[in-house]
Parts: sequence; structure tokens; C-alpha cells
Amino acid sequence: MTNSTTPATTPATAPQTVYTLTDGARCLLGGGGVAVLLPAKQRLDGLSPGQIATLRTLNGGPLRIADDADEDTVDLLNRLVDAGVVSLIVSAGQRDLYSLRPFRRPSQPRPVPCSDAFELSRFTVVRRNGTDVVAEHPRSWCDVAIHDAETLATLVGLGSALPAQIRDRLAADLAWSGHAVGPGTESHDFATRSWSPHELWFHRRSTVGDRGTSWAHFGPTRWADGEFEPLPARRERYDGEPVSLPTPDLAALRQDDQPLTAVVEDRKSVRDFDDRHPVTAAQLGELLHRCARTRSVRTTNANRAVPEELPSRPFPSGGSLYELEVYAVVRIADGIPAGMYHYDSFDHVLRPVAPYDSPAVRRLVAPASLTLADGQLPQVLLVLAARPGRIMWTYEQMPYAVILKHVGVLTQTLYLTSTAMGLGGVAQGYGDTAAFAEATGADELTECNVGSFVVGTPR
Repeated sequence: MTNSTTPATTPATAPQTVYTLTDGARCLLGGGGVAVLLPAKQRLDGLSPGQIATLRTLNGGPLRIADDADEDTVDLLNRLVDAGVVSLIVSAGQRDLYSLRPFRRPSQPRPVPCSDAFELSRFTVVRRNGTDVVAEHPRSWCDVAIHDAETLATLVGLGSALPAQIRDRLAADLAWSGHAVGPGTESHDFATRSWSPHELWFHRRSTVGDRGTSWAHFGPTRWADGEFEPLPARRERYDGEPVSLPTPDLAALRQDDQPLTAVVEDRKSVRDFDDRHPVTAAQLGELLHRCARTRSVRTTNANRAVPEELPSRPFPSGGSLYELEVYAVVRIADGIPAGMYHYDSFDHVLRPVAPYDSPAVRRLVAPASLTLADGQLPQVLLVLAARPGRIMWTYEQMPYAVILKHVGVLTQTLYLTSTAMGLGGVAQGYGDTAAFAEATGADELTECNVGSFVVGTPR
């Protein structure tokens, strides 16, 4: 963050801090030194007359604080930062440089400004958010909104013509907020080295925490209601003559199937299969019927143009939304021609999607050989896909995390049912999402590969 040609700081360009209430925030002032912060609904007691005057000023607009502000004012501002109702704007003269937008109290005191002592954290992401350019960090107590092109260049390490005092203040604030760390710190510490940036981001942004405590834009908000129509429960059918699947006798299975305890205890991952005696159409039909068929569909808001459809299937699904689809890639199965099929869970049939020897399908199957014994290819690869719009219409921030939870419960259902039937199965930890999109012709934003499961006759 250094630049030998950086101009000197003048009084007109010296960094200053301005506090301002965040959007929708307000201080309700009462008697006896009491105030209530909205929308946090946090009560502040024992306020001095000077602190009440500070809150009144904030209600009226930005508050500029001198570096030598009195202790009561500093204490009050720290409480407001803790409540997430104020932003800190750093400016130079009439030029706003950046803002710290807190959602919890700072976890450490601000370090002494020194631009040479820090480097940008590998977990910081700089992106556009509306009209702002924002630096976000999954473990920070605040976001940093950048209002100035030279400040942005300094932040991302592209050099800067900022005066040294401003550059040092930026570095200190980045370190204070966790967006900058000591050189090499994250590479030398196992905890930070072991996490990939996208995994830590996904972990923190898809769960309740600092950003989700207000529930304003988190969880089942039904944000799309009134703006977009809900997606139907049934996927659009693929063309082609379907392959009918036998239906098992569930009443007989209730009497004769293996006990749950035996199935749970006997379950194991099978990686070696007997191609001389491949899985049959009856077995595949029973497995899919017991694990993934659509048992019924109920509708809500039937008076609207497109009512919401809520299916019921053998495995659980948040909100009864059931966004998962199952595709069977058949290499060898008694009674089913080789090919890639979509399991129509409503009609209990396999609908042709693509030939088995198509390049995309072969790429889709290839990773499975890394899991199976001696580089075998699966008899049948069940590709689990998601139509994310089914769940993203209702939920905010957390839908993909919920989708993966659904993949987990469906995978366990496949494991236990395969075990009960005497079949072998093994889940795959990864898949070729690009190959799936090419094979199905689906836009990845509309339908995407989220899991896979190999099934066949164990050797």
C-alpha cells in the first residue's frame, strides 16, 4: 500500500470521521436519560445530557466527531456501533472515501495507523452491491463500502495517489475490521490455511449470525411473492418414449422388509460391482419408488393465477418444496437400455434425456470411476439435481445450504433402501456440473447437479 509519489496530506485532505444512522435507524428519546434504538429495539439507560444531545444530533443528520472527543461521547458511539445502527464515514475535505458499516461491536481496538504492516485478507471479497462497491469478510464485524476510486485502488493493491495519512488510516481501519491481516498470518496458521475462501463464505452467509439476527432478509421470507410466480412442482417433461418401471408392493414390504436397525447397522459403501448380474429394471424401479416418488401434491393459494404446489415424497424437504430431481445414467441394467434418463417421480417412469455414448454423459460418469474399485464405471449412476427456483422463491440467503441438506437426507434414504434390497451403493463427493448442464440442456441457474449416488449389484 505504499507509493513514493504520494502527495503530502494537507488540512483539507486530512481524514475525518463522520457518524450517521443506518437506513431505517432512529433514536427515540425519552425522559430520565433513556433512549430506544430502532429497529434494534435496544434500550439505553443512564444517558448524560451530553449523550442525549449527541443522539438528537444523529437523528437530524451526520455527526462529525473530533479525535479528542470526550469519554461520554466515545462510549455512546461505541454502544451505537455495537447495536449496528450507525455507520462510520471516513472523508477528506468534501470527499467521502469509505464507510464502515457495522452489524456488531468491533472485536478489537483500532490499531495504530501504518500501511506497511498489513495485507488484504484472502477471505475479503470486493463486489458490487447495488450502487456501492463493498468489501465483505465472513468474520468481520462490518462491511467496508468504497466511495472513491483511488481508495478502491489502494484497497485491492493496485497502487494509489492517496496521501500517506489517509492511506495509513485506511490500512488501520481494514485491520480493525478484519479485512487486513499481518503479512503471512493466514498462510502460516492452520485454521485459516485449511479453509477455502468460498467455503468460509458459504458457512457464514447461509446461517444465522451477525448478519441474520434481524431476520429481515434471511430464511423463509417469501421475498418473490407478488413479483414472480412460484415454479411448478413438476419439472417440464423430456420428449421421447418413457421406460415404465415396476411398482413394488409396499404392503408386503411393511411385513417382510429388513428391520431398520439391521439396515442401519449393515449399511456400508460398496465400490465393487458384478456386471455379470447387473441391477434389474424391477430393482431400480423399487429403489426409486421407495426413495423418490411423488406420493401426492397439495396446493395453497388456489385462487391465484399460479397456485403453490407442495408435493410429498418419502424423504423430508424444507417447506415441502422438494426441489430435487433424480436422473439415472444407465450403463448396464437388465431391462433398461443404456442411456441417461430423468426419473419422472409423478408417473414413475424413466424419460430419455441423452444417449449413454454422448460426450457430455461420458464426462458426467467418468468421475465415478475414481471412487469405484479398479476404475470401474457404475452400473447405474443416480445424479441428484436441484431446481433451485423451487426453494429460492421462498427462502433468502440460505437456500443452497438447505438444498445440500436435502441431498444428504435423500442420499441416506438411498443408502438404507439399497442395503435393505441387497443392492450396493456409494455416494459421490463431487460431480461434473458442466457436463450435467450440457447433457440436459438446462441452464445451471435453473437446474444444477448437486450430488450423485452409484447403485448396482455388489460383487
